Amino acid sequence: MSYRIKYRTTNPVRSAVTWALGVGLLAALSACSSVSDLAKERVAQSETSVEQARQTVGKSEHGAVELQQARDKLNAAKSALASGYEKEAERAAAQAHLYAELAVAKAQSADARKAANEVLASVETLRQETERGTPAQR
Repeated sequence: MSYRIKYRTTNPVRSAVTWALGVGLLAALSACSSVSDLAKERVAQSETSVEQARQTVGKSEHGAVELQQARDKLNAAKSALASGYEKEAERAAAQAHLYAELAVAKAQSADARKAANEVLASVETLRQETERGTPAQR
């Protein structure tokens, strides 16, 4: 009978210790899984960058690869954010932002190159016309 009494007295202590450890573990896990507002903001900023890049690049083939890479990194950032991996989310968000900027730069560079080629073609046409007009003036 003394065994039974001894068992009953240790059981509430064991339950209290188990409960306290469980609560502590749960608190630690919830602290780890919460993501800072800064990480959420960085992912949101990257999403804005990718959307602006999409509008800038449009249907152009220049920058399309980089835009897709930016979308992939943004999706990875969102996934990491949802899983509570703050550093991975921030890293992927930063990469998405950089790929979006690169896509915009490539698209704008291609547009500028096209405009420069058109100006050069116009200059060449004008040069040829002035050369044709020169003998007639003599």
